[in-house]
Amino acid sequence: MRIWGKVLGAFFGFLLGNIFGLLIGLWLGHRFDRGIGIQGAFRRTPTAEQQAIFFHATFAVMGHIAKAGGQVTEQEIRVAAALMERMRLSPEQRSNAQRSFREGKEADFPLRQTLAGFRSASQGQRDILRFFLEVQLQAAFADGQVEAAERAILQTIAEELGFSQIELARILAMAEAQMNFFRHGGQGQYQGGHHSAGQQPPSQDRLKDAYQLLGVSEEMSDAEVKKAYRKEMSKHHPDKLAAKGLPPEMMEMAKEKAQEIQQAWEWIREARGIR
Repeated sequence: MRIWGKVLGAFFGFLLGNIFGLLIGLWLGHRFDRGIGIQGAFRRTPTAEQQAIFFHATFAVMGHIAKAGGQVTEQEIRVAAALMERMRLSPEQRSNAQRSFREGKEADFPLRQTLAGFRSASQGQRDILRFFLEVQLQAAFADGQVEAAERAILQTIAEELGFSQIELARILAMAEAQMNFFRHGGQGQYQGGHHSAGQQPPSQDRLKDAYQLLGVSEEMSDAEVKKAYRKEMSKHHPDKLAAKGLPPEMMEMAKEKAQEIQQAWEWIREARGIR
């Protein structure tokens, strides 16, 4: 059991700030003893290098998934182009993204090495890793379904990023619900829990998508659904993701995802009469 970090932290903390300093020093020492180190005790601002690694990995892995079926389809190219558009990339950034996408299509693309580098750069932040996986699922669903070759790559991605197969299956189901949610007019169609004049309440299909988007079922209680909604919002809060290393270019995507989660909850809340 490591205790010297706590002992020294408490000692010097007391010298610097009496009892309050002792408590802070004890906490920092505990973090140090666990192998986290003093720097890790505070959230560090993501570096430009970390964000560049995220940016490159996103489009390179997307290109790898697109090539999985042997031929990159028009739908997959459109998904990548739409992503670049949503990120509002400059001409230089778009060129870099296209270069990364092409690298991912190469037969000798080092998928595991790229993922390991990304995971290290993101410091293992689960919310960031999950966001990355969700972006890749958009590429996999480009043609409306996930083929066997694409699924195999997604399993590799999940494994390298530390997600179990059960977690992957759940995220896959939620990603599919998100695609359906968007196709059914989810975003911007039904805000604030009150439909405007001439606008109908959400259909059963939309409600089903909304439940799946939150990862819950219609049989769950109001409290369980509300808890799931808050959990998903916490995972996808744009400011929280930005603080953990999400590149600024991807903030709009994070905001859209949060809006979809919010709207799904509003549909469910109104259908259940939750106040």
